[in-house]
Amino acid sequence: MEPSWKAVLIILLSFSCQGSYWESDRNSLSVAGPLTNDFLHNLSHLLGNQSSHFVAGDKDVYTCHQPLPSFLPEYFGSLHTSKVTHYKVFLSWAQLLPAGSSRHPDGKTLQCYRQLLEALRTSQLEPMVILHHQTPPLSTLQRSEVFIDLFADYATFAFRAFGDLVGIWFTFSDLEEVIMGLSHEDSRVSRFQTLTDAHRKVYEIYHAKYASQGGKLSVVLPAEDLLELLLEPAMSALAKDSVDFLSFDLSYECQSEASLPEKLNKLQSIEPQVQVFIFTLKLPDCPSTKKNPARLLLSLFEAINKDQVLTIGFDVSAFLNCSSSKKSVSCSLTDGLALQSDQQQDHNIAAGPLSPDSAYQRVWEAFANQSRAERDAFLQDVFPEGFLWGVSTGAFNVEGGWAEGGRGASIWDQYGLNATRGQVTPEVASDSYHKSASDIALLRGLRAQVYKFSISWSRIFPTGYRSSPSLQGVAYYNKLINTLLDSHIEPMVTLFHWDLPQALQDLGGWQNENMVDAFLDYAAFCFSTFGDRVKLWVTFHEPWVVSYAGYGTGQHAPGISDPGVASFKVAHLILKAHARAWHHYHSHHRPQQQGRVGIVLNSDWAEPLSPEQPEDMAASERFLHFMLGWFAHPVFVDGDYPPTMKAQIQQLNKQCSGAVAQLPEFTEAEKQLLKGSADFLGLSHYTSRLVRKAQQDTCVPSYDNIGGFSQHMDPAWPQTSSPWIRVVPWGIRRLLRFVSMEYTRGKVPIYLAGNGMPIGEGDSLFDDSSRVTYFNKYINEVLKAVKEDSVDVRSYIARSLIDGFEGTSGYSQRFGLHHVNFDDSSKPRTPRKSAYFYTSIIEKNGFLDKVVKRSAPSNIADFPSKTRNFNFPSEVPSKAKVVWEKFSNQSKFERDLFYHGTFRDDFLWGVSSSAYQIEGAWDADGKGPSIWDNFTHTPGNGVKDNATGDIACDSYNNLDADLNVLRALKVKAYRFSISWSRIFPDGTNSSINRAGVEYYNKLIDGLVASSIFPMVTLFHWDLPQALQDIGGWENPSLIELFDSYADFCFQTFGDRVKFWMTFNEPAVQTWFGYGSGTFPPNVEDAGWGPYRIGHAVIKAHARVYHTYDEKYRRQQQGVISLSLNTHWAEPKSPGALRDVEAADRVLQFNLGWFAHPIFRNGDYPEVMKWKVGNRSELQHLATSRLPSFTEEEKRYIRGTADVFCLNTYSSRLVQHKTSTLNPPSYQNDQEVTEEEDTAWPATAMNRAAAWGMRRLLNWIKEEYGDIPIYITENGVGLTSEAMQDTDRIFYHKTYINEALKAYRLDGVDVRGYSVWSLMDNFEWLFGYTVKFGLYHVDFEDVNRPRTARVSASYYTEVITNNGMPMPKEDEFLYGEFPKGFIWSAASSAYQVEGAWRADGKGLSIWDTFSHTPLRIENDDTGDVACDSYHKIAEDVAALQNLGVSYYRFSISWTRILPDGTTKYVNELGLNHYVQLIDALLAANIKPQVTLYHWDLPQALQDVGGWENETIVQRFKEYADVLFRRLGDKVKFWITLNEPFVIAYHGYGTGISAPGISFQPGTAPYTVGHNLIKAHAEAWHLYNDVYRASQGGIISITISSDWAEPRDPSNQEDVEAARRYVQFMGGWFAHPIFKNGDYPDVMKTRIRDRSLAAGLSESRLPEFTESEKRRINGTYDYFGFNHYTTVLAYNLNYASVISSFDADRGVASITDRSWPDSGSFWLKMTPFGFRRILNWLKEEYNNPPIYVTENGVSQRGEVDLSDTARIYYLHSYINEALKAVQDNVDLRGYTVWTLMDNFEWATGFAERFGLHYVNHTDPSLPRIPKASAKFYASIVRCNGFPDPAAGPHPCLQQPEDAEPTISPVREDVPFLGLMLGTTEAQTALYVLFSLVLLGVCGLAFLLYKYCKLSKQGKTQPNQQELSRISSF
Repeated sequence: MEPSWKAVLIILLSFSCQGSYWESDRNSLSVAGPLTNDFLHNLSHLLGNQSSHFVAGDKDVYTCHQPLPSFLPEYFGSLHTSKVTHYKVFLSWAQLLPAGSSRHPDGKTLQCYRQLLEALRTSQLEPMVILHHQTPPLSTLQRSEVFIDLFADYATFAFRAFGDLVGIWFTFSDLEEVIMGLSHEDSRVSRFQTLTDAHRKVYEIYHAKYASQGGKLSVVLPAEDLLELLLEPAMSALAKDSVDFLSFDLSYECQSEASLPEKLNKLQSIEPQVQVFIFTLKLPDCPSTKKNPARLLLSLFEAINKDQVLTIGFDVSAFLNCSSSKKSVSCSLTDGLALQSDQQQDHNIAAGPLSPDSAYQRVWEAFANQSRAERDAFLQDVFPEGFLWGVSTGAFNVEGGWAEGGRGASIWDQYGLNATRGQVTPEVASDSYHKSASDIALLRGLRAQVYKFSISWSRIFPTGYRSSPSLQGVAYYNKLINTLLDSHIEPMVTLFHWDLPQALQDLGGWQNENMVDAFLDYAAFCFSTFGDRVKLWVTFHEPWVVSYAGYGTGQHAPGISDPGVASFKVAHLILKAHARAWHHYHSHHRPQQQGRVGIVLNSDWAEPLSPEQPEDMAASERFLHFMLGWFAHPVFVDGDYPPTMKAQIQQLNKQCSGAVAQLPEFTEAEKQLLKGSADFLGLSHYTSRLVRKAQQDTCVPSYDNIGGFSQHMDPAWPQTSSPWIRVVPWGIRRLLRFVSMEYTRGKVPIYLAGNGMPIGEGDSLFDDSSRVTYFNKYINEVLKAVKEDSVDVRSYIARSLIDGFEGTSGYSQRFGLHHVNFDDSSKPRTPRKSAYFYTSIIEKNGFLDKVVKRSAPSNIADFPSKTRNFNFPSEVPSKAKVVWEKFSNQSKFERDLFYHGTFRDDFLWGVSSSAYQIEGAWDADGKGPSIWDNFTHTPGNGVKDNATGDIACDSYNNLDADLNVLRALKVKAYRFSISWSRIFPDGTNSSINRAGVEYYNKLIDGLVASSIFPMVTLFHWDLPQALQDIGGWENPSLIELFDSYADFCFQTFGDRVKFWMTFNEPAVQTWFGYGSGTFPPNVEDAGWGPYRIGHAVIKAHARVYHTYDEKYRRQQQGVISLSLNTHWAEPKSPGALRDVEAADRVLQFNLGWFAHPIFRNGDYPEVMKWKVGNRSELQHLATSRLPSFTEEEKRYIRGTADVFCLNTYSSRLVQHKTSTLNPPSYQNDQEVTEEEDTAWPATAMNRAAAWGMRRLLNWIKEEYGDIPIYITENGVGLTSEAMQDTDRIFYHKTYINEALKAYRLDGVDVRGYSVWSLMDNFEWLFGYTVKFGLYHVDFEDVNRPRTARVSASYYTEVITNNGMPMPKEDEFLYGEFPKGFIWSAASSAYQVEGAWRADGKGLSIWDTFSHTPLRIENDDTGDVACDSYHKIAEDVAALQNLGVSYYRFSISWTRILPDGTTKYVNELGLNHYVQLIDALLAANIKPQVTLYHWDLPQALQDVGGWENETIVQRFKEYADVLFRRLGDKVKFWITLNEPFVIAYHGYGTGISAPGISFQPGTAPYTVGHNLIKAHAEAWHLYNDVYRASQGGIISITISSDWAEPRDPSNQEDVEAARRYVQFMGGWFAHPIFKNGDYPDVMKTRIRDRSLAAGLSESRLPEFTESEKRRINGTYDYFGFNHYTTVLAYNLNYASVISSFDADRGVASITDRSWPDSGSFWLKMTPFGFRRILNWLKEEYNNPPIYVTENGVSQRGEVDLSDTARIYYLHSYINEALKAVQDNVDLRGYTVWTLMDNFEWATGFAERFGLHYVNHTDPSLPRIPKASAKFYASIVRCNGFPDPAAGPHPCLQQPEDAEPTISPVREDVPFLGLMLGTTEAQTALYVLFSLVLLGVCGLAFLLYKYCKLSKQGKTQPNQQELSRISSF
């Protein structure tokens, strides 16, 4: 063999050292054989056996017969010594089964083959058995079906006979010969199919029965015809489905040197994951092979190994030389060139120059002679199809949320406090834990295809172990992964990115062997939890950094400096952990999940400092082996450390006479585990180094000393802000080539997983041009490596998506493509210039300008062929007045109630802008001036701050930025306008500006490429100035010119634009431009101008519509309309017809002006013609100021819109008004006044009244028919630039919801919604002072950076959900509460009892407070209240009406102890409560008694009240009286009601009695302190003295709102929400239910603020240890009052402010969509009830909870049909039921309140009662509301029976229930007396009886009189009088 071939073979073997997916043996297969008769003859002859029966020249395969040649064992052993691993054995089917059937085998042949196979195994050669080579038994030459069955029978026989000795099988090795041997009656195609079917059947038999030990089976194909064969369906299916690897004959032919590599290259397109075995390698002598055989063979194998073609082995027979003596046989692959021993290699590598064969030497030589120009030449090309582009982050760099969701501490949490720049920490970092949606929006904007992020181990397992998983942590990553996939971004998940759980570090961290098992357990959990969606896994990210910086230098966490021992031990364990994780995935998850697992290694490139010095060359290679090979060599080469590394350390230790460095050793089993344990090699690279041999021999352990090198940098290399990164682009190409040759060798793909550079704090925030240059050059070098060096790189992942915490550099190093403002609590992200550049690379897949394939977007919807408009005019008022009839009488609750649902599937979500407002570039590239350019450059124009649109958002120069944010938003459409003067500078088609046309082409192409639908407005107010100079819209020629402009746009852009609008808001254009004159062209002609211009605009629109309809519609299939605007007009008095007519008139004058001609009958609204005509006549004008259309024009105009486009922002209250006639004015013609309700939320321009949206949409439907409606503008202007634009969120939330109601509830055909606007822009006369943008634009920055506001994320969420679907957790739950659940109603003494001075009652602080002026609304008092003191029977009857089993009431302290002390006990007062309790018990209602409900005796307040510590004893004594006197009947006690209100409002804000507010920073805490101690003492008293005998329970009632963060993506807001609840509920619950002390957050904040204010101690009192013990656990249950939820956010107060609010540091707002109540502080938020109940469960270990108050108030007019309260109870109680299902130990529910009562500072204005109490009626009747009946049904049903189960008996109203009125005493006047109704009734009956008796008596007397008169002659009068008198 020639030496050149031998050298090639060594390279070839190195190419194929691994078969990445070869499971049985990850070494390559080196195969010899088979035995031929000629070979055996020659070998026998050489051994001196002249009598052998083998025939010289017989090339046939040897057929086994006994005895076997005696020299075979020696021959086989020699092959094994020569590194041959396998040997081919051809079975003879005809010899083994002469009859063709396995029932009759030839025993001798069978035995012979077994002996042959055993001989191979004995020599450690694995047999490769070919079932059939050429000749079958004669009996098989029959029909195809017979051959298939016989071959399957034969193969089954062979598997049984030899399967224990054979692991690799082939069915056929020469298909052509077998085909020729089959019956020629069949066609060639048929015979080929026969072989395919035979092979497949055998394959299935083998894998079904015989492959359990990992055997493989294939078939041999000829390489020359391989492509054609695989293109045949039969063979393609066979190769893909019925082989375990692909095997072929490789035969090189001289005349076609180039064709074979090309064919091999095409393998990847046939089978991307193909594994190749070269069955036969034939290399005949050719001129080229003789001249340069190495080049040929390398080219062939580059073709084989390219892309995903994986070579698992090949035939080496052509390289074998066998020789023999008389005594022995010797075969060699290399003709005596043996590999050096490992020991020799180690010595040479460590001490001497490079081996000429080393990968480093070859890479160096490949580039050493390049000139600088050659090295830096830019390659204009693209990456391979399927190349992945991505960005990366690391959990500890960006997540923050350091203690969220139960996350455990990591080593970086603690390390950052002491070791980072500025002592900053990663506690919040970039807050990605809360902002994953924002991050994914950035990824969408970038067009990233893969996102590499890491999982925080301690977020999943807080303690590091699986025994304590965090469900919140798992949920966070599940959501992140799902959202990525929803955005078509592939997750690449890193398991470990340096942030070890601190709990594991405390056990030794990576120096503890147990860490391997812990990591495996963590990895296994992640694989099983996320692996169904994650297909790219990274076990470790840059483990060199962990070992070197974490445990070597100590510069990283955990900060251990031990480079000689710990560093190497850590690396050792990390490698083992990696391998274990890879094998676990491979064995348990790969078959189902089909993912890939790799490791990411980091390395600089090393150039020799002095290339001419061999020592520096060797040091450079050693540097790479120490940095990269340390981890790569064990995984990708041989399972062990690099020989260079081992030799260097061994030499150093020997030199130093001691162990300077301790490199652990792997066992053989560990080596096997490590070797090949990666599916890809991830590589991070940032910079390069100049390396030289260490100049001093030292035994001091350091990384460089141990490695024997020193590192340097070329000062000419460009610097970055990081001292360790210089810009050396060419280094990445060299490193990639080195990695490919040294480690992956074409078998394992390389994923470039980290590359980037930082900018510093002093650099430009957004213009990171240096990073753009870096990326441009580095990515191009990667492209060279792929294209010119054939390196298999599959991805490029830029570091980093966003700025983050950078370890010891803190936040000073900014790697992000997006800037993060760490000073803003919302951590806003803003794209940098590098983000846009990177997107351009992704879009082009490299550096060639992409050829734009213009394609139209998909159709958005099915449109009617013609608008279904009415052809008759509107009535006056229009029939659309039914809208007011339908909606105006709605209650506020009904009107504003939020609706859940979604829009139609093809709903078009968009954003809007206009050319002048955003484009800028006012005079760039040939653009002509517009009237707005001229106007804004004219002094005195009225624009705020003299602003202009000269630059605006500079969208003309920032197209990439606009497309980025549009993709980020996930909008489906972008509405923009074309600048007429940018297309036609002078307004005519004689001056086409190609630069302007190209800008819009790029914009439209970019939109379509991003799947965003262009919606184009032709005219948005910016008329070319040249046209204005000829009269503008007053010139009739404008109609023709506008049509010409539109025609050009249709022709130029219409292939991609399918939605056109001719004009935007012509009503605004005409009035402000030609009426008021405040807009250009500034014509002040209020009475004529607007109508004249409007007339022209309508005709221009119609002309353009017909142009599109006639010339373009058929081909382009688009729609065309115009955008009309109006506000909603609501009659100020809906019952007044004149106001209704006025409201309708406003809409007709604003919207109908243009809509009526187009959508109805081609003419103006009748009311408009009538009003303007009549007023014109009254103004003595000859004709109407409103022009008229001819009949022909009407026909031409009518129906010239395909859809209805609506812009709307606000509403007005409208009244009729008789306006002045002169001067004539469009506005006065309407004869109305308009105003806004001051209760509506204010904005910068108009007040928000969302409900107007629904009504307006209904009006359009009624007025213009069922036409598709697109809302093309809706938004809100704010003056604040803040990213936290909650008001904008509320605006869009409520307005979109009203549109949803119109669509879902009213059947309005709403098809789309576009937000105005995409970003802040030039807002006409407001300049830049009013901000409408979802994106903030910094107009002070020349780059005009766009930053997403919080509203952008909200809008994206709405788009994603296609509306506002009901959240799963808010769905109604049917079910019952647990058996024994307590239902109750509540009241309190002062609020209901009255009788304020009756029967010896003393004064309370509320008696005093309510009699103090200006304290109580309407000067109400509780003197009488509901008079419950005198109405026990009525109250009990009301309770019975509800069906409750409990009644919660409080006892008036001063009614029992008038002066608050036990000096005198008022028995009359006690008797009242005895009577009440007895009455309750008699009605089977149990009392729940509150000892104290805010009404402190005034006598005690006079000595300090709750501020005086003596109150504790006074309260205990008072409690003792009650326990002793009432405890035999009362079994449910509450010590205090809502101590928070007592302390905060009574002694802090002063809005409750006793009204103290002068010490808000101390008094509330003192009061709270005493309240807690008083409660504890009362509890202990009951527990110690009374519990045993009375058997009751006792606790406290604590109140708390629930708080949601205003912005859930803001860590500060999240913490503020927690603080809100802790300061309100935790203040009192924490000491009692947790640990006897205040919450830590209270103690810390109040102490810190106290000290900051100059105090020496905290204003919050401290409990002694004995007090803590006495307080802790003083409860039997948790009494809880809850009403509402707030949105909380952080608010920092100055340290000099001393108050509870300042200490809490929280402000709160409410969501505008939450239903109101009668109380300003109470919004209906049922979801918060469940959440706070669950919070109590988690925070206080699930105590028994009794809800002791919950209810809602109403104000204003009394409505016994209290729908809002029914909604409240229905939803809140249902949330309580859900909480029960959440395993909250909820035992009872109490509604507040039984009846309307004295509601503290609001008097009787706010009514919470289920029973109405008419306080103007002296009898104070209790009248049940509808809510009483509703609550009673819940009580009867013990919940909510499922209607699906049929009518439930509990829902039936009981017959004896009183549905309308409770039995009450009503005093009525009777004969001057005031009697009760019963007494009056009795008196009436008595009176009636007496009258009846009198009448009867009188009749009797008359009868007697008449009778006597007939008998006597006496004078009748006298007799009558006498008789009457007598009577």
